[in-house]
Amino acid sequence: MPTEDAPIPAAVAEINLWSGHTSQWVHFWYYFFCLILAGGIGFAATVFGLATAGIGALGYLGLIIPFLMWVFRWWATKCTTYELTSQRLRIRSGILSKKTDEMELFRVRDYTMEQPFLLRLVGLGNMTLITSDATTPTLSMRAIPGIENVREKLRTAVQIERDRKRVRQMDVDSVDDSGGGGLH
Repeated sequence: MPTEDAPIPAAVAEINLWSGHTSQWVHFWYYFFCLILAGGIGFAATVFGLATAGIGALGYLGLIIPFLMWVFRWWATKCTTYELTSQRLRIRSGILSKKTDEMELFRVRDYTMEQPFLLRLVGLGNMTLITSDATTPTLSMRAIPGIENVREKLRTAVQIERDRKRVRQMDVDSVDDSGGGGLH
């Protein structure tokens, strides 16, 4: 029976393999909309200002709205950080309140790398992980720079961690026992 004074076994050192953010390119159309909105507000304020002989200058204050929309989206994206270590994938997010989600690498069952044409043009890609983690069965990392390199680091780290923990995944195929394929 272990006692409270029993020594804790030495842990294997965790090494940081990669860290990064989602690229702002993923919000291209949102930022484009903000520019169009700002242009519309600026145009309307100018036309209204000319028609009201100077009082319409207050209309330019409306430019604060697309500016704040832009800044909030940029900041929220910048405040989401992915960190791949030799033992887990850690995701930190939040602007004022912070959330940290960790997934042990031995729980990764499968992963898919995708590089849509427009993201590929700027050297980015998406990765989706299928896991056996109860709280995060599917995890998506969008618009990641150097996605091929990240995928290889993840693949190697998952295999090493599975070997270290002596964890194996069993694939169980469903078998049709109804007898539909045999002689009757």
